[in-house]
Amino acid sequence: MNFIDAHSHVWTPDTKRYPLMAGFDPGNMKPPSFTTDELNQQAIPVGVNRVVLIQMSFYGYDNSYMLDAIARSPAMYRGVAVIDESDADIIATMIDLKRRGVRGFRITPGDRSPERWLSSDGMRAMWACGAEQGLAMCCLMGPDGLPALDRMCESNRDTLVVIDHMCRIGTTGRIEPDDVNTLCNMAKHKRLTVKVSAFYALGQKQPPYSDLVPLVKRLYEAFGPERLMWASDSPFQVVGGHTYKASIDLIQSKLDFLKSGDIDWLLSKTAEAVFFA
Repeated sequence: MNFIDAHSHVWTPDTKRYPLMAGFDPGNMKPPSFTTDELNQQAIPVGVNRVVLIQMSFYGYDNSYMLDAIARSPAMYRGVAVIDESDADIIATMIDLKRRGVRGFRITPGDRSPERWLSSDGMRAMWACGAEQGLAMCCLMGPDGLPALDRMCESNRDTLVVIDHMCRIGTTGRIEPDDVNTLCNMAKHKRLTVKVSAFYALGQKQPPYSDLVPLVKRLYEAFGPERLMWASDSPFQVVGGHTYKASIDLIQSKLDFLKSGDIDWLLSKTAEAVFFA
């Protein structure tokens, strides 16, 4: 079967056509180039034929490069955009981006308190629009943001929610049991899914990433395969001794607890249901 990479960033060194947000310069682009062509060189040889493109931070709210990539290959790509939650026309913005292939919006605590990162009027409008339009709230966060997310999910039960990179558990090098338990408890929210991704940044941070297997197993037991999706988080997964193939091999070869058909969910069907339906 063909697979879906549920999370990859792309960018271009052409900063004249696609300018960087104020405060960023080409030195922030590491690697200096990761275009869709360069992504495809990594993805296609291992069986990936569809990708969810995630807006890169140094473009800010200008989603142009991602949107142009989707327009060139609408069957292959969907997008997760970044928008300004204080936008007075935020609902119209979301609906317009949906028309252009966006299926989710990246939200993150940033410099806000983890207790209040979802409390603005704009954020509440985003969640309500997400429920009406089938658009996911894609959360880049650590475990300290989960209590606020729990409350938001409780009051927005129809909104699709995706937690990126297993809630970044293990970025310190240690998988904290309390963090794992808190994340697994989020399985009570039936519209919430988790990306099994960014292996290069978690735990021992070394291929073949076998130390992450117990964490993935706990998530599998809590959420089931239908609410887990693999993603690479390229290009960061393809530098510094890490490879795209090693990331996908963890799912295909190292998870001996998976049952027949489960790999199809992790490598394709879950992401298809959330982003390509």
